[in-house]
Amino acid sequence: MTAEGEALAGGMANAGAVFRRGALVERPAPRNARALHAYLRALKEHGFDAAPTPLGLTEDGREQLTFVPGDVALPPFADWAMTTTALESVGRLLRRLHDTSASVEVDTCAGWPGDLADPEGGTTLCHNDVCPDNVVFRDGRAAALIDFDLAAPGRPLWDVAMTARYWVPVVDPASAAALYPAGLDAPARLRTLADSYGLSPRDRAELAGVIEQATEVCRAFVARRVADGDPVYLQALAERGGWDRWDRMQTWLAEHRETFTATLLT
Repeated sequence: MTAEGEALAGGMANAGAVFRRGALVERPAPRNARALHAYLRALKEHGFDAAPTPLGLTEDGREQLTFVPGDVALPPFADWAMTTTALESVGRLLRRLHDTSASVEVDTCAGWPGDLADPEGGTTLCHNDVCPDNVVFRDGRAAALIDFDLAAPGRPLWDVAMTARYWVPVVDPASAAALYPAGLDAPARLRTLADSYGLSPRDRAELAGVIEQATEVCRAFVARRVADGDPVYLQALAERGGWDRWDRMQTWLAEHRETFTATLLT
């Protein structure tokens, strides 16, 4: 325990800068914190209780939120986080978020971050970063989403594609082996995610292509961070195989597009 509180592990952008003090979490505030806090409060008012509640902003540029109790999977990911039950619960939780978000008006002037945003835009405020680090589990099931810093308007399908990249995972076997348990069946797990979310036939037909699009956006995001000299992303890129890994991943996705689509539509 430090003078600032208990440091919370996880994430890359705010590594070492998130602290818990009892029922309160304090972390760096995003530039659009006021609009994001209004959105999170509106979610709660509309019945979505699976996200932190904003408590305020400090004078030194930090935000205060309620602490969400539970377990968060950190890499390399343990077997418990990659069960079929866990995957199904992630799909259902994401659908709950999107259904509730449909009732919340998005402030289009809020300056939502474009880092991982849907390039086609949309009217739903997508989380955009539903990775294992940002999902809180209780009793083996996804119970809440945290870290909405990269949320931005887009298509719900975009959020499903982003989520699939991390939770299926829709990456080549060599990349998956570095962080995930062995033996995960990517096409079957993608179908499980789509089923638990309740994805429409039209969106199922488009999902594989949107995952490829999302992967390109994620690569560009990493490239910008590396070009800016961000030490966290420089280290992660080096440790995870450099740009060769991204080339391999994107080639593998294109080669398996038809397999994924066929599995989703059967």
